[in-house]
Amino acid sequence: MSDSKRIKTALVSVYHKEGLEEIITKLHEEGVEFLSTGGTRQFIESLGYSCKAVEDLTSYPSILGGRVKTLHPKVFGGILCRRGLEQDIQQIEKYEIPEIDLVIVDLYPFEATVASGAPEAEIIEKIDIGGISLIRAAAKNYNDVIIVASQTQYKPLLDMLMEHGATSSLEERRWMAKEAFAVSSHYDSAIFNYFDANEGSAFRCSENDQKALRYGENPHQKGYFYGNLDTIFDQIHGKEISYNNLLDINAAVDLIDEFEDVTFAILKHNNACGLASRPTALQAWKDALAGDPVSAFGGVLITNAVIDKETAEEINKIFFEVVIAPDYDVDALEILGQKKSRIILVRKEHKLPKKQFRSLLNGVLVQEKDLNIETTADLKTVTDKTPTPEEVEDMLFANKIVKNSKSNAIVLAKGKQLLASGVGQTSRVDALKQAIEKAKSFGFSLEGAVMASDAFFPFPDCVEIADKEGVSAVIQPGGSVKDQLTFDYCNEHGVAMVTTGIRHFKH
Repeated sequence: MSDSKRIKTALVSVYHKEGLEEIITKLHEEGVEFLSTGGTRQFIESLGYSCKAVEDLTSYPSILGGRVKTLHPKVFGGILCRRGLEQDIQQIEKYEIPEIDLVIVDLYPFEATVASGAPEAEIIEKIDIGGISLIRAAAKNYNDVIIVASQTQYKPLLDMLMEHGATSSLEERRWMAKEAFAVSSHYDSAIFNYFDANEGSAFRCSENDQKALRYGENPHQKGYFYGNLDTIFDQIHGKEISYNNLLDINAAVDLIDEFEDVTFAILKHNNACGLASRPTALQAWKDALAGDPVSAFGGVLITNAVIDKETAEEINKIFFEVVIAPDYDVDALEILGQKKSRIILVRKEHKLPKKQFRSLLNGVLVQEKDLNIETTADLKTVTDKTPTPEEVEDMLFANKIVKNSKSNAIVLAKGKQLLASGVGQTSRVDALKQAIEKAKSFGFSLEGAVMASDAFFPFPDCVEIADKEGVSAVIQPGGSVKDQLTFDYCNEHGVAMVTTGIRHFKH
Protein backbone atom coordinates (compact mmCIF):
# COMPACT_ATOMS: atom_id res chain seq x y z
CA MET A 1 0.00 0.00 0.00
CA SER A 2 1.58 3.29 -1.14
CA ASP A 3 1.95 6.06 1.46
CA SER A 4 0.73 3.70 4.14
CA LYS A 5 0.34 5.14 7.64
CA ARG A 6 -0.10 3.19 10.85
CA ILE A 7 -2.73 4.24 13.38
CA LYS A 8 -1.17 4.31 16.84
CA THR A 9 -3.37 6.81 18.71
CA ALA A 10 -7.01 7.69 18.09
CA LEU A 11 -8.87 10.70 19.46
CA VAL A 12 -12.56 9.80 19.75
CA SER A 13 -15.15 12.37 20.82
CA VAL A 14 -18.64 11.84 19.41
CA TYR A 15 -22.26 12.75 20.00
CA HIS A 16 -23.63 9.66 18.22
CA LYS A 17 -22.27 6.40 19.59
CA GLU A 18 -24.48 3.98 17.66
CA GLY A 19 -22.23 1.87 15.41
CA LEU A 20 -19.06 2.89 17.25
CA GLU A 21 -18.57 -0.24 19.34
CA GLU A 22 -17.33 -2.44 16.48
CA ILE A 23 -14.81 0.23 15.42
CA ILE A 24 -13.45 0.65 18.95
CA THR A 25 -13.15 -3.11 19.36
CA LYS A 26 -11.24 -3.50 16.10
CA LEU A 27 -8.91 -0.59 16.92
CA HIS A 28 -8.21 -2.11 20.32
CA GLU A 29 -7.37 -5.45 18.70
CA GLU A 30 -4.89 -3.59 16.49
CA GLY A 31 -3.16 -2.09 19.52
CA VAL A 32 -4.43 1.46 19.04
CA GLU A 33 -4.46 3.72 22.13
CA PHE A 34 -7.50 5.87 22.85
CA LEU A 35 -7.82 9.50 23.86
CA SER A 36 -11.25 10.89 24.62
CA THR A 37 -13.57 13.20 26.55
CA GLY A 38 -16.56 12.88 28.86
CA GLY A 39 -19.31 10.56 27.68
CA THR A 40 -17.26 9.02 24.86
CA ARG A 41 -14.48 8.12 27.28
CA GLN A 42 -17.02 6.46 29.57
CA PHE A 43 -18.41 4.57 26.57
CA ILE A 44 -14.97 3.24 25.58
CA GLU A 45 -14.19 2.22 29.15
CA SER A 46 -17.58 0.52 29.43
CA LEU A 47 -16.41 -1.78 26.62
CA GLY A 48 -13.48 -2.78 28.83
CA TYR A 49 -10.78 -0.78 27.05
CA SER A 50 -8.35 1.71 28.55
CA CYS A 51 -8.82 5.33 27.47
CA LYS A 52 -6.80 8.40 28.41
CA ALA A 53 -8.72 11.56 29.23
CA VAL A 54 -8.03 14.68 27.19
CA GLU A 55 -7.94 16.56 30.51
CA ASP A 56 -4.97 14.44 31.63
CA LEU A 57 -3.12 15.26 28.41
CA THR A 58 -3.78 19.01 28.53
CA SER A 59 -3.74 19.42 32.35
CA TYR A 60 -6.92 21.47 31.94
CA PRO A 61 -10.43 20.32 32.87
CA SER A 62 -13.45 20.71 30.62
CA ILE A 63 -14.50 24.30 31.31
CA LEU A 64 -17.26 26.81 30.55
CA GLY A 65 -19.99 24.22 30.71
CA GLY A 66 -18.22 21.95 28.24
CA ARG A 67 -17.61 24.68 25.66
CA VAL A 68 -13.84 24.17 25.95
CA LYS A 69 -12.54 20.61 26.11
CA THR A 70 -10.20 19.81 23.22
CA LEU A 71 -9.04 23.31 22.25
CA HIS A 72 -5.41 22.99 23.34
CA PRO A 73 -1.97 22.82 21.63
CA LYS A 74 -1.36 19.32 23.00
CA VAL A 75 -4.43 18.11 21.09
CA PHE A 76 -4.12 20.16 17.92
CA GLY A 77 -0.33 19.86 17.86
CA GLY A 78 -0.70 16.07 17.79
CA ILE A 79 -3.14 16.30 14.89
CA LEU A 80 -1.42 18.98 12.81
CA CYS A 81 2.14 17.73 13.22
CA ARG A 82 3.68 16.98 9.82
CA ARG A 83 5.42 13.67 10.32
CA GLY A 84 7.83 14.28 7.46
CA LEU A 85 8.96 17.68 8.73
CA GLU A 86 11.84 17.46 11.21
CA GLN A 87 11.02 20.84 12.77
CA ASP A 88 7.50 19.67 13.65
CA ILE A 89 8.79 16.42 15.14
CA GLN A 90 11.30 18.28 17.29
CA GLN A 91 8.60 20.61 18.61
CA ILE A 92 6.11 17.91 19.60
CA GLU A 93 8.93 16.03 21.34
CA LYS A 94 9.96 19.20 23.18
CA TYR A 95 6.43 19.88 24.42
CA GLU A 96 5.58 16.19 24.98
CA ILE A 97 2.74 16.16 22.46
CA PRO A 98 1.64 12.71 21.30
CA GLU A 99 0.96 12.14 17.62
CA ILE A 100 -2.73 11.60 16.91
CA ASP A 101 -3.26 9.48 13.80
CA LEU A 102 -7.05 9.05 13.76
CA VAL A 103 -9.75 11.52 14.76
CA ILE A 104 -13.34 10.29 15.12
CA VAL A 105 -15.64 13.18 15.88
CA ASP A 106 -19.11 14.41 15.01
CA LEU A 107 -20.97 17.63 15.53
CA TYR A 108 -23.76 18.74 17.81
CA PRO A 109 -27.12 18.37 16.02
CA PHE A 110 -27.61 22.03 15.10
CA GLU A 111 -30.13 21.50 12.26
CA ALA A 112 -32.24 19.07 14.28
CA THR A 113 -32.32 21.51 17.19
CA VAL A 114 -33.49 24.35 14.92
CA ALA A 115 -36.13 22.08 13.35
CA SER A 116 -37.41 21.13 16.81
CA GLY A 117 -38.40 24.73 17.49
CA ALA A 118 -36.05 24.99 20.46
CA PRO A 119 -35.38 28.44 21.98
CA GLU A 120 -32.42 30.39 20.61
CA ALA A 121 -30.28 29.84 23.70
CA GLU A 122 -30.48 26.07 23.17
CA ILE A 123 -29.80 26.44 19.44
CA ILE A 124 -26.68 28.52 20.07
CA GLU A 125 -25.31 25.87 22.42
CA LYS A 126 -25.57 23.39 19.55
CA ILE A 127 -23.04 25.35 17.48
CA ASP A 128 -20.06 23.06 17.74
CA ILE A 129 -16.64 24.66 18.25
CA GLY A 130 -14.22 21.95 19.31
CA GLY A 131 -15.64 19.36 16.92
CA ILE A 132 -15.52 21.57 13.85
CA SER A 133 -11.96 22.59 14.72
CA LEU A 134 -10.87 18.97 15.08
CA ILE A 135 -12.45 18.13 11.72
CA ARG A 136 -10.66 20.94 9.91
CA ALA A 137 -7.31 20.21 11.55
CA ALA A 138 -7.37 16.48 10.82
CA ALA A 139 -8.67 16.98 7.27
CA LYS A 140 -5.99 19.57 6.57
CA ASN A 141 -3.32 17.12 7.67
CA TYR A 142 -4.77 14.18 5.69
CA ASN A 143 -1.24 13.36 4.59
CA ASP A 144 -0.73 11.82 8.03
CA VAL A 145 -4.13 11.68 9.75
CA ILE A 146 -7.46 9.97 9.12
CA ILE A 147 -10.58 11.99 9.88
CA VAL A 148 -14.05 10.53 10.47
CA ALA A 149 -16.39 13.50 10.68
CA SER A 150 -19.83 11.97 11.05
CA GLN A 151 -21.69 8.81 11.85
CA THR A 152 -22.23 8.18 8.13
CA GLN A 153 -18.47 7.62 7.79
CA TYR A 154 -18.30 4.92 10.47
CA LYS A 155 -18.86 2.19 7.91
CA PRO A 156 -16.14 3.30 5.45
CA LEU A 157 -13.69 3.40 8.36
CA LEU A 158 -14.74 -0.03 9.59
CA ASP A 159 -14.45 -1.44 6.07
CA MET A 160 -10.92 -0.05 5.83
CA LEU A 161 -9.96 -1.53 9.22
CA MET A 162 -11.38 -4.92 8.34
CA GLU A 163 -9.59 -4.93 4.99
CA HIS A 164 -6.05 -4.06 6.10
CA GLY A 165 -6.01 -3.39 9.82
CA ALA A 166 -5.00 -0.13 11.46
CA THR A 167 -3.29 1.28 8.40
CA SER A 168 -4.44 3.63 5.67
CA SER A 169 -3.34 4.77 2.25
CA LEU A 170 -2.97 8.37 1.14
CA GLU A 171 -5.92 7.87 -1.21
CA GLU A 172 -8.13 6.71 1.65
CA ARG A 173 -7.09 9.57 3.89
CA ARG A 174 -7.69 12.15 1.19
CA TRP A 175 -11.14 10.72 0.47
CA MET A 176 -12.02 10.90 4.16
CA ALA A 177 -10.76 14.51 4.26
CA LYS A 178 -12.99 15.40 1.32
CA GLU A 179 -15.98 13.88 3.11
CA ALA A 180 -15.04 15.76 6.28
CA PHE A 181 -14.98 19.12 4.50
CA ALA A 182 -18.40 18.27 3.08
CA VAL A 183 -19.64 17.85 6.65
CA SER A 184 -18.08 21.08 7.89
CA SER A 185 -19.25 23.19 4.94
CA HIS A 186 -22.81 21.86 5.24
CA TYR A 187 -22.79 22.59 8.96
CA ASP A 188 -21.57 26.14 8.49
CA SER A 189 -24.14 26.75 5.76
CA ALA A 190 -26.93 25.68 8.11
CA ILE A 191 -25.66 28.03 10.82
CA PHE A 192 -25.35 30.95 8.38
CA ASN A 193 -28.87 30.42 7.04
CA TYR A 194 -30.23 30.36 10.58
CA PHE A 195 -28.62 33.70 11.38
CA ASP A 196 -29.47 35.15 7.96
CA ALA A 197 -33.16 34.48 8.74
CA ASN A 198 -34.33 34.57 5.10
CA GLU A 199 -32.71 37.95 4.42
CA GLY A 200 -30.89 36.46 1.44
CA SER A 201 -27.70 38.41 2.11
CA ALA A 202 -25.72 35.57 0.50
CA PHE A 203 -26.61 32.33 -1.27
CA ARG A 204 -25.75 29.25 0.76
CA CYS A 205 -27.41 25.98 -0.18
CA SER A 206 -25.97 22.64 0.86
CA GLU A 207 -27.41 19.22 -0.03
CA ASN A 208 -25.85 15.86 0.69
CA ASP A 209 -26.68 12.38 -0.62
CA GLN A 210 -25.45 12.67 -4.19
CA LYS A 211 -27.24 10.39 -6.59
CA ALA A 212 -25.69 9.90 -10.03
CA LEU A 213 -28.40 9.69 -12.67
CA ARG A 214 -28.25 7.65 -15.87
CA TYR A 215 -27.63 10.92 -17.69
CA GLY A 216 -28.86 14.51 -17.67
CA GLU A 217 -31.52 16.08 -19.84
CA ASN A 218 -29.91 14.42 -22.86
CA PRO A 219 -27.78 11.25 -23.08
CA HIS A 220 -24.58 13.20 -23.75
CA GLN A 221 -24.95 15.17 -20.48
CA LYS A 222 -23.99 13.98 -17.02
CA GLY A 223 -26.67 14.42 -14.36
CA TYR A 224 -26.88 14.27 -10.57
CA PHE A 225 -29.51 14.72 -7.88
CA TYR A 226 -28.53 16.04 -4.47
CA GLY A 227 -31.02 15.39 -1.70
CA ASN A 228 -32.99 12.60 -0.10
CA LEU A 229 -35.97 11.52 -2.20
CA ASP A 230 -36.78 8.86 0.39
CA THR A 231 -38.24 11.55 2.65
CA ILE A 232 -40.81 12.36 -0.06
CA PHE A 233 -41.44 9.05 -1.83
CA ASP A 234 -41.23 5.33 -1.40
CA GLN A 235 -40.34 3.79 -4.74
CA ILE A 236 -41.96 0.38 -4.65
CA HIS A 237 -41.41 -0.67 -8.25
CA GLY A 238 -39.59 0.13 -11.44
CA LYS A 239 -36.38 1.38 -12.97
CA GLU A 240 -34.07 4.08 -11.71
CA ILE A 241 -35.58 7.57 -11.82
CA SER A 242 -34.02 9.75 -14.50
CA TYR A 243 -33.25 13.47 -14.71
CA ASN A 244 -36.28 14.11 -16.92
CA ASN A 245 -38.46 11.94 -14.70
CA LEU A 246 -37.51 14.15 -11.77
CA LEU A 247 -38.45 17.32 -13.64
CA ASP A 248 -41.87 15.87 -14.46
CA ILE A 249 -42.34 14.48 -10.95
CA ASN A 250 -41.59 17.88 -9.46
CA ALA A 251 -44.08 19.55 -11.81
CA ALA A 252 -46.66 16.88 -11.02
CA VAL A 253 -46.33 17.37 -7.25
CA ASP A 254 -46.61 21.16 -7.57
CA LEU A 255 -49.73 20.77 -9.69
CA ILE A 256 -51.59 18.18 -7.62
CA ASP A 257 -51.00 20.17 -4.45
CA GLU A 258 -53.29 22.86 -5.85
CA PHE A 259 -56.33 20.57 -5.57
CA GLU A 260 -58.37 19.37 -2.61
CA ASP A 261 -60.98 17.42 -4.60
CA VAL A 262 -60.13 13.93 -5.85
CA THR A 263 -58.00 14.75 -8.90
CA PHE A 264 -55.97 12.89 -11.51
CA ALA A 265 -53.38 14.62 -13.70
CA ILE A 266 -51.26 13.50 -16.63
CA LEU A 267 -48.08 15.45 -17.41
CA LYS A 268 -45.70 15.55 -20.34
CA HIS A 269 -42.63 17.78 -20.39
CA ASN A 270 -43.69 19.47 -17.13
CA ASN A 271 -47.13 20.50 -18.45
CA ALA A 272 -50.54 18.98 -17.80
CA CYS A 273 -51.99 17.31 -20.89
CA GLY A 274 -54.94 15.89 -18.97
CA LEU A 275 -56.55 16.71 -15.63
CA ALA A 276 -59.93 16.25 -14.01
CA SER A 277 -61.49 16.48 -10.55
CA ARG A 278 -64.23 13.94 -9.87
CA PRO A 279 -65.87 12.09 -6.96
CA THR A 280 -63.70 8.99 -7.54
CA ALA A 281 -60.19 8.28 -8.79
CA LEU A 282 -61.58 6.13 -11.61
CA GLN A 283 -63.81 8.91 -12.94
CA ALA A 284 -61.02 11.46 -12.55
CA TRP A 285 -58.64 9.21 -14.49
CA LYS A 286 -61.05 8.59 -17.37
CA ASP A 287 -61.82 12.28 -17.83
CA ALA A 288 -58.18 13.31 -17.44
CA LEU A 289 -57.19 10.86 -20.17
CA ALA A 290 -59.98 12.08 -22.44
CA GLY A 291 -58.35 15.52 -22.46
CA ASP A 292 -55.45 14.28 -24.59
CA PRO A 293 -55.09 10.49 -24.93
CA VAL A 294 -52.30 10.96 -27.47
CA SER A 295 -49.97 13.05 -25.30
CA ALA A 296 -50.66 10.77 -22.33
CA PHE A 297 -48.43 8.11 -23.92
CA GLY A 298 -45.22 7.93 -21.88
CA GLY A 299 -46.43 10.50 -19.37
CA VAL A 300 -46.25 10.96 -15.62
CA LEU A 301 -49.49 10.25 -13.74
CA ILE A 302 -50.34 11.68 -10.35
CA THR A 303 -53.38 11.61 -8.09
CA ASN A 304 -54.22 12.71 -4.58
CA ALA A 305 -56.43 9.64 -4.04
CA VAL A 306 -55.75 6.00 -3.30
CA ILE A 307 -55.56 3.96 -6.51
CA ASP A 308 -57.88 0.97 -6.38
CA LYS A 309 -58.07 -2.11 -8.58
CA GLU A 310 -60.57 -0.67 -11.07
CA THR A 311 -58.53 2.48 -11.58
CA ALA A 312 -55.32 0.47 -11.95
CA GLU A 313 -56.95 -1.70 -14.62
CA GLU A 314 -57.84 1.40 -16.63
CA ILE A 315 -54.51 3.21 -16.39
CA ASN A 316 -52.70 -0.06 -17.12
CA LYS A 317 -54.17 0.08 -20.65
CA ILE A 318 -51.71 2.80 -21.71
CA PHE A 319 -47.95 3.11 -21.58
CA PHE A 320 -46.68 5.56 -18.97
CA GLU A 321 -43.37 6.16 -17.19
CA VAL A 322 -44.34 7.08 -13.63
CA VAL A 323 -47.39 6.88 -11.38
CA ILE A 324 -47.61 8.74 -8.05
CA ALA A 325 -50.29 8.34 -5.39
CA PRO A 326 -50.59 8.56 -1.61
CA ASP A 327 -51.36 4.82 -1.54
CA TYR A 328 -52.43 1.82 -3.60
CA ASP A 329 -54.68 -1.14 -2.91
CA VAL A 330 -52.78 -4.43 -2.93
CA ASP A 331 -54.55 -5.75 -6.02
CA ALA A 332 -53.92 -2.41 -7.78
CA LEU A 333 -50.19 -2.84 -7.22
CA GLU A 334 -50.31 -6.33 -8.67
CA ILE A 335 -51.75 -4.86 -11.86
CA LEU A 336 -49.48 -1.83 -12.11
CA GLY A 337 -46.40 -3.90 -11.31
CA GLN A 338 -46.83 -6.03 -14.43
CA LYS A 339 -44.56 -3.67 -16.36
CA LYS A 340 -41.01 -4.21 -15.09
CA SER A 341 -39.65 -0.72 -15.74
CA ARG A 342 -42.72 1.27 -14.65
CA ILE A 343 -41.89 3.59 -11.75
CA ILE A 344 -44.45 3.39 -8.93
CA LEU A 345 -44.11 5.98 -6.18
CA VAL A 346 -45.95 6.34 -2.89
CA ARG A 347 -45.95 9.96 -1.83
CA LYS A 348 -45.34 10.72 1.84
CA GLU A 349 -46.37 13.70 3.94
CA HIS A 350 -43.46 16.10 3.60
CA LYS A 351 -43.07 19.88 3.57
CA LEU A 352 -41.34 21.08 0.43
CA PRO A 353 -38.99 24.11 0.35
CA LYS A 354 -40.62 27.52 -0.03
CA LYS A 355 -37.76 28.91 -2.10
CA GLN A 356 -36.64 28.08 -5.62
CA PHE A 357 -33.33 28.73 -7.29
CA ARG A 358 -31.59 28.09 -10.58
CA SER A 359 -28.10 28.75 -11.87
CA LEU A 360 -27.60 31.01 -14.85
CA LEU A 361 -24.86 33.18 -16.32
CA ASN A 362 -22.30 33.53 -13.52
CA GLY A 363 -24.73 33.46 -10.62
CA VAL A 364 -27.94 32.17 -9.10
CA LEU A 365 -31.54 33.36 -9.25
CA VAL A 366 -33.59 32.86 -6.08
CA GLN A 367 -37.27 33.48 -5.54
CA GLU A 368 -40.12 32.55 -3.25
CA LYS A 369 -42.16 29.66 -4.58
CA ASP A 370 -45.51 30.65 -6.10
CA LEU A 371 -47.74 29.30 -3.37
CA ASN A 372 -50.70 31.60 -3.97
CA ILE A 373 -53.91 29.70 -4.72
CA GLU A 374 -56.70 32.07 -5.68
CA THR A 375 -60.13 31.62 -4.14
CA THR A 376 -63.52 33.22 -4.79
CA ALA A 377 -62.55 36.05 -2.43
CA ASP A 378 -59.63 36.98 -4.71
CA LEU A 379 -61.79 37.41 -7.81
CA LYS A 380 -62.93 40.80 -9.04
CA THR A 381 -65.73 40.83 -11.58
CA VAL A 382 -64.87 43.49 -14.18
CA THR A 383 -67.80 43.01 -16.56
CA ASP A 384 -71.50 43.70 -16.48
CA LYS A 385 -72.18 40.00 -16.64
CA THR A 386 -71.48 38.16 -13.40
CA PRO A 387 -70.16 34.59 -13.79
CA THR A 388 -72.34 31.78 -12.49
CA PRO A 389 -71.19 29.69 -9.50
CA GLU A 390 -70.34 26.87 -11.91
CA GLU A 391 -68.26 29.21 -14.06
CA VAL A 392 -66.45 30.53 -10.99
CA GLU A 393 -65.65 26.97 -9.94
CA ASP A 394 -64.32 26.17 -13.40
CA MET A 395 -62.29 29.38 -13.59
CA LEU A 396 -60.56 28.66 -10.29
CA PHE A 397 -59.94 25.12 -11.53
CA ALA A 398 -58.46 26.37 -14.82
CA ASN A 399 -56.41 29.01 -13.02
CA LYS A 400 -54.62 26.32 -11.01
CA ILE A 401 -53.64 24.54 -14.20
CA VAL A 402 -52.48 27.65 -16.06
CA LYS A 403 -50.40 28.63 -13.04
CA ASN A 404 -48.46 25.36 -13.44
CA SER A 405 -48.08 25.58 -17.24
CA LYS A 406 -45.17 27.01 -19.21
CA SER A 407 -45.74 30.61 -20.37
CA ASN A 408 -47.30 31.88 -22.50
CA ALA A 409 -50.19 29.68 -21.44
CA ILE A 410 -53.92 29.45 -22.02
CA VAL A 411 -56.18 26.82 -20.43
CA LEU A 412 -59.70 25.87 -21.54
CA ALA A 413 -61.83 23.95 -19.05
CA LYS A 414 -65.38 22.92 -18.32
CA GLY A 415 -66.98 20.89 -15.56
CA LYS A 416 -63.65 20.68 -13.69
CA GLN A 417 -62.03 18.96 -16.66
CA LEU A 418 -59.09 20.23 -18.69
CA LEU A 419 -60.33 20.43 -22.29
CA ALA A 420 -57.04 21.67 -23.71
CA SER A 421 -54.16 24.03 -23.08
CA GLY A 422 -51.72 25.97 -25.18
CA VAL A 423 -48.32 26.23 -23.51
CA GLY A 424 -44.85 27.63 -24.07
CA GLN A 425 -45.84 29.93 -26.92
CA THR A 426 -44.22 33.24 -27.80
CA SER A 427 -47.67 34.67 -28.55
CA ARG A 428 -50.73 34.43 -26.29
CA VAL A 429 -52.90 34.27 -29.41
CA ASP A 430 -50.89 31.27 -30.62
CA ALA A 431 -51.33 29.63 -27.20
CA LEU A 432 -55.10 30.07 -27.48
CA LYS A 433 -55.24 28.79 -31.06
CA GLN A 434 -53.21 25.76 -30.03
CA ALA A 435 -55.65 25.03 -27.19
CA ILE A 436 -58.71 25.43 -29.40
CA GLU A 437 -57.29 23.13 -32.07
CA LYS A 438 -56.43 20.46 -29.50
CA ALA A 439 -59.84 20.63 -27.85
CA LYS A 440 -61.61 20.22 -31.16
CA SER A 441 -59.34 17.38 -32.26
CA PHE A 442 -60.51 15.34 -29.27
CA GLY A 443 -64.18 16.11 -29.81
CA PHE A 444 -64.76 18.77 -27.15
CA SER A 445 -67.25 21.55 -27.58
CA LEU A 446 -66.12 24.85 -26.09
CA GLU A 447 -69.66 26.09 -25.65
CA GLY A 448 -69.93 27.22 -22.03
CA ALA A 449 -66.25 26.57 -21.33
CA VAL A 450 -64.01 28.96 -19.41
CA MET A 451 -60.60 30.34 -20.33
CA ALA A 452 -57.67 31.05 -18.01
CA SER A 453 -54.57 33.06 -18.89
CA ASP A 454 -51.33 33.22 -16.90
CA ALA A 455 -50.97 36.95 -17.70
CA PHE A 456 -53.09 39.89 -18.77
CA PHE A 457 -54.42 40.48 -22.28
CA PRO A 458 -52.76 43.54 -23.85
CA PHE A 459 -55.48 43.45 -26.55
CA PRO A 460 -59.01 42.00 -26.72
CA ASP A 461 -58.01 39.59 -29.53
CA CYS A 462 -57.80 36.43 -27.38
CA VAL A 463 -61.17 37.10 -25.77
CA GLU A 464 -62.70 37.73 -29.19
CA ILE A 465 -61.36 34.42 -30.54
CA ALA A 466 -62.50 32.49 -27.46
CA ASP A 467 -65.95 34.13 -27.53
CA LYS A 468 -66.52 33.02 -31.11
CA GLU A 469 -65.78 29.42 -30.01
CA GLY A 470 -68.40 29.61 -27.24
CA VAL A 471 -66.24 30.39 -24.19
CA SER A 472 -68.54 32.08 -21.66
CA ALA A 473 -66.20 33.26 -18.89
CA VAL A 474 -62.56 34.33 -18.59
CA ILE A 475 -60.14 34.58 -15.67
CA GLN A 476 -56.97 36.63 -16.02
CA PRO A 477 -54.69 38.76 -13.81
CA GLY A 478 -55.61 42.11 -15.33
CA GLY A 479 -53.27 45.07 -15.17
CA SER A 480 -52.82 45.96 -18.84
CA VAL A 481 -52.99 49.63 -19.76
CA LYS A 482 -55.59 48.51 -22.32
CA ASP A 483 -57.69 46.48 -19.88
CA GLN A 484 -60.75 48.60 -20.59
CA LEU A 485 -60.73 47.64 -24.27
CA THR A 486 -60.96 43.99 -23.26
CA PHE A 487 -63.64 44.69 -20.66
CA ASP A 488 -65.64 46.65 -23.25
CA TYR A 489 -65.54 43.73 -25.68
CA CYS A 490 -66.78 41.37 -22.97
CA ASN A 491 -69.64 43.72 -22.10
CA GLU A 492 -70.67 44.05 -25.75
CA HIS A 493 -70.70 40.29 -26.29
CA GLY A 494 -71.96 38.98 -22.95
CA VAL A 495 -68.73 37.36 -21.75
CA ALA A 496 -68.13 37.28 -17.99
CA MET A 497 -64.61 38.19 -16.86
CA VAL A 498 -62.86 38.20 -13.52
CA THR A 499 -59.39 39.43 -12.63
CA THR A 500 -57.10 38.24 -9.84
CA GLY A 501 -54.35 40.83 -9.80
CA ILE A 502 -51.78 38.04 -9.76
CA ARG A 503 -49.76 36.80 -12.73
CA HIS A 504 -48.52 33.24 -12.86
CA PHE A 505 -45.70 33.25 -15.40
CA LYS A 506 -43.73 30.02 -15.41
CA HIS A 507 -40.56 29.47 -17.40
